[in-house]
Amino acid sequence: MTHWFHRNPLKATAPVSFNYYGVVTGPSASKICNDLRSSRARLLELFTDLSCNPEMMKNAADSYFSLLQGFINSLDESTQESKLRYIQNFKWTDTLQGQVPSITEDEAKEVHRSLKIAAGIFKHLKESHTPKLITPAEKGRDLESRLIEAYVIQCQAEAQEVTIARAIELKHAPGLIAALAYETANFYQKADHTLSSLEPAYSAKWRKYLHLKMCFYTAYAYCYHGETLLASDKCGEAIRSLQEAEKLYAKAEALCKEYGETKGPGPTVKPSGHLFFRKLGNLVKNTLEKCQRENGFIYFQKIPTEAPQLELKANYGLVEPVPFEFPPTSAQWTPETLAAFDLTKRPKDDSTKPKPEEEVKPVKEPDIKPQKDTGCYIS
Repeated sequence: MTHWFHRNPLKATAPVSFNYYGVVTGPSASKICNDLRSSRARLLELFTDLSCNPEMMKNAADSYFSLLQGFINSLDESTQESKLRYIQNFKWTDTLQGQVPSITEDEAKEVHRSLKIAAGIFKHLKESHTPKLITPAEKGRDLESRLIEAYVIQCQAEAQEVTIARAIELKHAPGLIAALAYETANFYQKADHTLSSLEPAYSAKWRKYLHLKMCFYTAYAYCYHGETLLASDKCGEAIRSLQEAEKLYAKAEALCKEYGETKGPGPTVKPSGHLFFRKLGNLVKNTLEKCQRENGFIYFQKIPTEAPQLELKANYGLVEPVPFEFPPTSAQWTPETLAAFDLTKRPKDDSTKPKPEEEVKPVKEPDIKPQKDTGCYIS
């Protein structure tokens, strides 16, 4: 799905040695630092490892964050911060300012669940951790609430896309597919609105993607709503619904071209070249022609001038973020280990402020070449 979902660049981070000369006064503290260094390096390696699976990523993240907890929270589980809270500064890049063959059902479930977990992680960070930042997030930066909220919503929308593809493959009722498509379009519209007050120079490409997906899934909603109307002998309304789908599909095609021409962070995906995109165009055309034939032979109904109002509510398949919590503090953290960090011996010139000359190199992401496009069937 690399050439279907838009992605901003991976965040890169400056190396962290976890070397605290003079502060570390015992073997248990030294082991904590060594394990932190190696577990962080392992986690970062997995971000660009094409063989990585969700279980590998979770295990590596839990290993690192369980160790990092001792630098953040008190060991007695109180609301107090760790005495090491301010010992280490982390430096990151900023993502905005600074095709896969047919997949199996298990793989589709993995994509679906991973996106829900991602939404839960973003939601947890926004609600529980970004308010505690030492330096508040600047406007338009990655940890600012609007951007994190946009990520939450986009993850939900993309997970719901997997649900829609599954519903279409299994030939579920057109009414359900229309409702799911409408809810998904609303997700994309909400994410776009969340970014609307950001500087266009940084957000234009991302917003163009969200806008084209909103038009695409609204077209899907009108198309399948038209099928529902035809099944209820409302052929005139069905034709008008499909005419609206045709108009929105054409608009989505135009937005795909604009998206490809818009400069901004992140690789440019090509949704209009994807079979899932092209199939909708054929479906709208064929269903509209069928409705027009039926109306000319059987129904003779007047075609409304206004498109039907979509007031569709899906009762099944709606995506919610999976609740997320950081792993518990590693068992390596004991009062004796914490006591082995002596902050009074910290060098005087050691500062938590980032050094201006310190450059963070961007993450070199693997170049995933699109293979033969089979439309991402879920079998």
